[in-house]
Amino acid sequence: MGAWSARHRKTAVFGWLLFVVLATFLGGAHGSTKVTDAESMPGQVARAAKILDEAGIKSPAGETVLVQSAVLTADDPAFRQVVEQTATAVAATGKAADLRSPYETGAVSADRHSALLQFTVAGADREQAVAAVTSVVDAVAKVQAQHRELTVEEFGEASAGKWFQDQFTDDFARAEWTAVPLALGILLIAFGAVVAAVLPVVLAVTAFIAAGGLVALSSGLLHTSDDAGSVMLLVGLAVGVDYCLFYLRREREERAAGRDAATALRVAAATSGRAVLVSGVTVVVAMAGMFLTGIADFQAMSYATIVVVVTAVLGSLTVLPALLSLLGDRVEKGRLPLLHQLRRAGTDRAGGRAWNALLTPVLNRPLTATLLAGGLLLALAAPLLTLHTANLTFQQQVPRGNPLVATSQRIEAAFPGSPAPATVVVKARDIASPEMTTALADLRAKALASGRMHGPIDLQLHREANIAVLDIPLAGSGNDATSAAALTTLRDDVVATTVLKVPGTEAPVTGSTAGSYDFNRRMSDAMIPVFGFVVAFAFLLMLMSFRSLGIALTAVVLNLLSVGAAYGVLSLVFQHGVGASLFGTAGVGAVESWVPLFLFVILFGLSMDYHVFVVSRIKEAHDRGLSTRAAVSYGIRSTAGVVTSAAVIMVGVFAVFGTLSMQSMKQMGVGLAVAVLLDATVIRAVLLPASMTLLGERNWYLPRWLHWLPRLEHGEPAAEPAPDRPAVLV
Repeated sequence: MGAWSARHRKTAVFGWLLFVVLATFLGGAHGSTKVTDAESMPGQVARAAKILDEAGIKSPAGETVLVQSAVLTADDPAFRQVVEQTATAVAATGKAADLRSPYETGAVSADRHSALLQFTVAGADREQAVAAVTSVVDAVAKVQAQHRELTVEEFGEASAGKWFQDQFTDDFARAEWTAVPLALGILLIAFGAVVAAVLPVVLAVTAFIAAGGLVALSSGLLHTSDDAGSVMLLVGLAVGVDYCLFYLRREREERAAGRDAATALRVAAATSGRAVLVSGVTVVVAMAGMFLTGIADFQAMSYATIVVVVTAVLGSLTVLPALLSLLGDRVEKGRLPLLHQLRRAGTDRAGGRAWNALLTPVLNRPLTATLLAGGLLLALAAPLLTLHTANLTFQQQVPRGNPLVATSQRIEAAFPGSPAPATVVVKARDIASPEMTTALADLRAKALASGRMHGPIDLQLHREANIAVLDIPLAGSGNDATSAAALTTLRDDVVATTVLKVPGTEAPVTGSTAGSYDFNRRMSDAMIPVFGFVVAFAFLLMLMSFRSLGIALTAVVLNLLSVGAAYGVLSLVFQHGVGASLFGTAGVGAVESWVPLFLFVILFGLSMDYHVFVVSRIKEAHDRGLSTRAAVSYGIRSTAGVVTSAAVIMVGVFAVFGTLSMQSMKQMGVGLAVAVLLDATVIRAVLLPASMTLLGERNWYLPRWLHWLPRLEHGEPAAEPAPDRPAVLV
């Protein structure tokens, strides 16, 4: 691929540009088809959404206005006047439907100091409701401004959705405008020249743009999501820049060693190009494991990541060698004198003083280094034993001090369970039959009698569809053990012994608590198959790539250590709050349900970037006759600069996501940044060389019964280094 691209430079470059333009245009013309509620959640939640969708019943976005006074009660005329004024203001917007006064529904707190005005926001779907809710929020704010002695605040699905929509847009734009300049700045330091630094960023950005078009174009077959777009940017920028960095640095290294331009490109294609291909395939295989969850959001994230990684690999192996062939030594244009001199000085130090200072004792005392580094990673992984996952509530997702969070907490304190009730969707043969009418009444009575649910219980009948929808507030916060126990009672006792006794009836229970419960169960069920799939295929890929049982086993064990340490840090920071202020957050008592599984598959893939790149260089040296210890020393030192630059870029990009507002994005960014940092330092600089030195020649052992494996070695070795002064770029 590299040789063809170098010979057909214009075809490769203009072909890439045409591909990017066509993919973007066609994707934009097609538009994105998003994951539906019925697809996004498992279990009874998915079944309830499907029943409503098939019946054409749109779940309206529910909103509430809290009217509260520390002095007045709901029975005082002044309090009642504010409630009525609020209802009039909301109705006057023309955006509210099914407006219900607390004096009609009984939505008055036990102490009589709080009341809830309930309504739905007009709109055929949630997106329209989110767009329409702004005028209602403004109307409520005007009433609050006129009655500062009372609290008049709005909270609900539409207003929360509006916040998420606006915040997601702002965060995504901030991530783009922060991550790209950050990567460019790191590359400027790494190369000391503007053209060499710009090339990887341009290719990574164009790969991301093209992949976005391809994902949108195919979203009719496999629906996409907003989270998929965030993940695609996160991974696409990181791996796109890294792949180009590996390739470009090897080409520049060969040119610095005196090879002509054509030979340098062939060596880079055969060595770094091969490493990029193996790394890309490993990421793709790892991400494919997420399809085993059966959850559409995960499948969307997995597919988007696979597309952007394949696109980045394609760009690195085709258009990059074409551009390097076209530019030649002009790739060093725009040198920044100070940075360029520092880089050249680093080269002369043969691996850099810091790396030499670290690697020498590691190679001299490999057992001690293994025990110390392994102990550190195991200590970081220890909090994993207390890891608790959940679908984070709105209060947990958004930053502390958010006005909507404060309103939600006030509503929760006055009306436990009201902000997120459980919803029972009853589908019967005849919803209006006497038998079903009695069963619905029994359901309401038994729910209240259980002590784990309370009123007001809202019932909506859809006679033409033979469906009834009941909203039943649960005890607890909506995301704790009390709410989970209430949900279990509702499903297994209340519903099972009332409406489900009527023949031909189904009654799935949905809602935010149910969604979190069902999602966690599906994650638990999927964990072993996904982990097994990813580990097995990563092992097989390493085995085929290096024809070594020891290297394949070492790769898996080291990756598991880095993932375990990342899990431990997540639990310590985001669940228990230790050091959370350093990341601009606070402990929320749980880690987002999808984050651990997502981190596992993506880290297992990304960690192979460094592993394949470093071990490939070690194997090159060993194949030329160096001893294992000398080959390890050469391989680590000769890749030190590339691994450092690549790791800094990845950590920087991931850390940008750790600064975003939403807790799930913050957890994902911090988890990835910590894991990559540990992987590039503790593992690649200490554990990998120490373990390979301990294993010695056993690193290259392949049982006879596996000799049938195909040979995937590169065909163009680099110039043999002098063992005491390996050639390297830092």
